[in-house]
Amino acid sequence: QVQLVESGGGLVQPGGSLRLSCAASGTIFSIYAMGWYRQAPGKQRELVATITPGGSANYADSVKGRFTISRDNAKDTVYLQMDTLKPEDTAVYYCKAHRTAPGGTFDYWGQGTQVTVSS
Repeated sequence: QVQLVESGGGLVQPGGSLRLSCAASGTIFSIYAMGWYRQAPGKQRELVATITPGGSANYADSVKGRFTISRDNAKDTVYLQMDTLKPEDTAVYYCKAHRTAPGGTFDYWGQGTQVTVSS
């Protein structure tokens, strides 16, 4: 079965940086689109960034210019570099793998990692 494990979260001051990692196992990583989502207490889960198997990235307006999603297929890992962090970025961040195939779609989620931005 596909497993996704996030890491790299923690406490950082406003204006600081963090890099999140999501390591995949149990599948052919390079054929999956990958994404980062986040969920703050009392709020719905929202899309942060996505990246296609070919490396094309898209971002939520709230993080454009500050966050960068990337992938290393040789390491079966997707990253989220977060710069100029703001208190409103505080949330649990989740990694998702997605694949569309004949007969249906396939989605897998990681367990999440906490990011707290506070002074």
